[in-house]
Amino acid sequence: MPVERSAGAVIFREEGGQRLYLLLQYGKIKGGGFHWDFPKGHLDKGETTEAAIRREVAEETGLAEIEFISDFRDTLLLFFRNPDGKTVLKFVAFRVARARTAEVRISSEHIGFVWLPFPEAFARITYKNSKNLLTHVDQFLSDHTA
Repeated sequence: MPVERSAGAVIFREEGGQRLYLLLQYGKIKGGGFHWDFPKGHLDKGETTEAAIRREVAEETGLAEIEFISDFRDTLLLFFRNPDGKTVLKFVAFRVARARTAEVRISSEHIGFVWLPFPEAFARITYKNSKNLLTHVDQFLSDHTA
């Protein structure tokens, strides 16, 4: 079975005493519709997870400066069919990062973005595994940040 490795970030910022999460709207996918999720992408050969996250976040959102919240790490395991019809196992390593600005410039692979508080972000996210990730992140941040 082919294996892919990707990395992404759950990005947040604080405004008016409220924690807001960044979601990107991905364009139509083959056999499906539009979906909302976190910034992520493939690791380049020899690239570390953190370097890949910084690169992908900068490419997809224009956020060049993010601050990793050091203690949080999670990995999502996904299965999908590639164009050849083969089942692929995909590992997506996630970190949590604080944005230093609210100014986002999305890439051509996205059609929209939003900053939302937890309840609205949870409702907007398309996939269950990403909803679970957001829940873990929000609880972690509530327990570990002031």
